[in-house]
Amino acid sequence: MIEFTRRKLLGSSTAALFLEAISSKAEDAFRLGLTPVFLDNDAEVIDQLRTALAAALGVPIELEQRRTYEEVTGLLLEGSVDAAWLCGYPYLQHRDALSLVAVPVWNGKSLYQSYLIAGKDDTAMTLEDLRGGTHAFSDPDSNSGYLVTASDLARLGLRPEGFFRRTIFTYGHRNVVRAVSDGLVRSGSVDGYVWEALAKAEPGLTAGTRVIARSEWLGFPPFCARSDRMKDNRLLALGDALLGLDQTDEGRVALGVLQLDGMTTGGPELYDGIESRIRDYENLR
Repeated sequence: MIEFTRRKLLGSSTAALFLEAISSKAEDAFRLGLTPVFLDNDAEVIDQLRTALAAALGVPIELEQRRTYEEVTGLLLEGSVDAAWLCGYPYLQHRDALSLVAVPVWNGKSLYQSYLIAGKDDTAMTLEDLRGGTHAFSDPDSNSGYLVTASDLARLGLRPEGFFRRTIFTYGHRNVVRAVSDGLVRSGSVDGYVWEALAKAEPGLTAGTRVIARSEWLGFPPFCARSDRMKDNRLLALGDALLGLDQTDEGRVALGVLQLDGMTTGGPELYDGIESRIRDYENLR
């Protein structure tokens, strides 16, 4: 009986230590939220980004993916993730609670455009030519995949639902391109960076579409964290890791699959153009 009790206590102690180790490991992992801001859950992209950041931070990286921008933004605001790669639109929607950690550099600039696309054989030349057609948006909280087109229409005193015969949300920029290419809709609003990246990675997909309009240059989707946590050592380390991706082998591989030059610091003024569009859109609503 004494031996049984001793073994039981030892077993309980070992189990407790094991659970403590698991808990410690989970706490040490850095949790990064991802939206369809890039190439929509591309396994290679995700793996390379995880590998590069884990090597730089020295801790496991847990990438939390969700279908919508709203879900990922919610995870960040409630503290379920440490940081997230968002879009300029949700960043500005929650500007009082969020701060910039780093901003990607693409083709030498921390800027990108929204593309208005149609089928490759479509004769449309402008947004007005698409009146009465079917249209695909990416996400209601996406700048390039919704806000740009919605604010263009707002400036004309119109709403998407009154201009297009039918609209859909695909919850992914690649999905917008696919919907237009396959003829499911006549036109779509898409992230120009994603369209250009797909043109190199999957040229057969973008070949079924044609860019009929490009927006002005706007602030590139940023990495964000809660403002009240910006001085945490983990977030300081993330900022250093992102800014130094182009200095490590793993980082250069990740940047290569993302088709990015690197990362830089950015200020809120980078998103002034998006803020202007938010005002125009909300003034009509």
